[in-house]
Amino acid sequence: MSHRDAYSAIADPTRREILGLLRDHGVLSAGEIAASFSSVSRPGVSRHLRVLRECGVVRSSRRGKTLNYTLDAKPLEAIRDGWLAGFGRMQTASLRALRERIE
Repeated sequence: MSHRDAYSAIADPTRREILGLLRDHGVLSAGEIAASFSSVSRPGVSRHLRVLRECGVVRSSRRGKTLNYTLDAKPLEAIRDGWLAGFGRMQTASLRALRERIE
């Protein structure tokens, strides 16, 4: 059992890039993901993929010898709609105050 959460998933820039790849492409094999990184070894990418699985933000499925990954956005949406939403409300209030000053 892992105690990692979606915040752990987005804490690392390589993991954020992997999430972006999966967002943009839907389904990618581990090899396709690894091929997108010239500065990270295949074992390094595999470790990042393991963390992302443990965080619940990606799912893996095997098709023959190929391990494919897809994004599971629900944990990331929970961050957006939860903790980060407070910052959005703060920004909205600031924009409202600016509008009132200008008008």
